[in-house]
Amino acid sequence: MDVAELFAKGGAVMYLLAICSVAVAAIGIERFRFYAYAVRDSEKFLPALKERLRAQQADEILSFCRTENSCVGLVASAGVKAAVAGENVELALNIAYDEEAMKLRARLNYLSMIVTLAPLLGLLGTISGMIDSFNIFSLQAGQPLAITGGIGEALIATATGLCVSIFALIVHTYFAQKLDEHLTTLDKTVNIVLANLGGRQ
Repeated sequence: MDVAELFAKGGAVMYLLAICSVAVAAIGIERFRFYAYAVRDSEKFLPALKERLRAQQADEILSFCRTENSCVGLVASAGVKAAVAGENVELALNIAYDEEAMKLRARLNYLSMIVTLAPLLGLLGTISGMIDSFNIFSLQAGQPLAITGGIGEALIATATGLCVSIFALIVHTYFAQKLDEHLTTLDKTVNIVLANLGGRQ
């Protein structure tokens, strides 16, 4: 039995599971590319930022921060820009941090939903298939192969749902870990700017 036959025998929910699996792959690719951009060169940027905050004027530091077009650079720029304008540096940093953190968290909830949804869809397909199998059994008494074969086909949906759920769980766990790492980097950025410019309001 090839993949196309298995898909057909799994019932209508297989189309929903296919959509879920494509969504997981699409979100994974998009998040991977965004996270690569989010804190790129931060290991070099943060030490350089710390040195410039100690040695240069705020307007010169702002020009340097704007060269780093990433989440880290945007948060640092917000704090330095507030210092140049004589505004509340801590408030500006917190607002920028929240905005960038929201971008980092985007679409991860969909992965979490698919982790839960896929097995339920598989179970729904299995129950639907078993109902059909019992209807066949009641009409064709004395033919046990009719029901056992039908149940076997119905279980395809559950197996597929579990596979999609496992795939989504792995992807979600990977990006949840990356999210923690990137938020920690943003925290470091906020602390560095605040420690050197926090008094400028």
